[in-house]
Amino acid sequence: MMLEHQAPRSFKAIKESLLQAPILALPDPDRPFSVVCDSSDFAIGSAVLKADSEGRERVIAFESRQLKAAEKNNPVHDKELLAMKYALVKFRVHLLGSKPFVIYTDHASLRTATQSSHLSQRMVRWLFFFAESKFEVKYKPGKQNVLADALSRRPDYELAQLTVVSSSVTDCIRVAYARDEACVAILQALGSAEFENFKVKLSPRNRARLHRYALTDGLLYYSLGSDDQPRVVVPHDEDLKYQIPL
Repeated sequence: MMLEHQAPRSFKAIKESLLQAPILALPDPDRPFSVVCDSSDFAIGSAVLKADSEGRERVIAFESRQLKAAEKNNPVHDKELLAMKYALVKFRVHLLGSKPFVIYTDHASLRTATQSSHLSQRMVRWLFFFAESKFEVKYKPGKQNVLADALSRRPDYELAQLTVVSSSVTDCIRVAYARDEACVAILQALGSAEFENFKVKLSPRNRARLHRYALTDGLLYYSLGSDDQPRVVVPHDEDLKYQIPL
């Protein structure tokens, strides 16, 4: 329970620190770089740093991104390696050709990952990429790897407002589909008998993402994947847009 209360305060402290100048430092070619990286269940994050004249580590750049659907299924070891590769790609302009540098990770096994005799094809490709840079991987416990850890995670969002669409609005949406050719084409492709006589053509863009649409009770829904909440597709209609609650 103690950790549950500490985590929001720690994350808030990090955000407040990032708002205070100076945030980023300019790279100094005479001093070696260091990189921190980390992964979570849904994102990866990294930062490149350099020590200033007083020995304090200063951040030069931050990078982070969400994991793709396939990447989320990878084991933790592969996610951590992906975070390391991502850092080398994003900070290539600084690191390639520089003095030997250190990559800090909170996953101890990465120190010997490149020495394994059982490597996947993906890992072999990554090793060729890693060979372009001169670096050493060092272990830094998660409690000390706060910067990269924060970049790969976010606090859970709280629901600010929930709007329930009334039945009258959904009825208007169903009627308005007939005035939007793009919606009609999608509904036809999904097998809607109501629009089978319309002469419209499904665009290549909508054809490529047709699997993301679903037809339920006369309403067209769109979602990015199985873990994404389906959303009602609102047709392009001038009269309708003033009836949708915000």
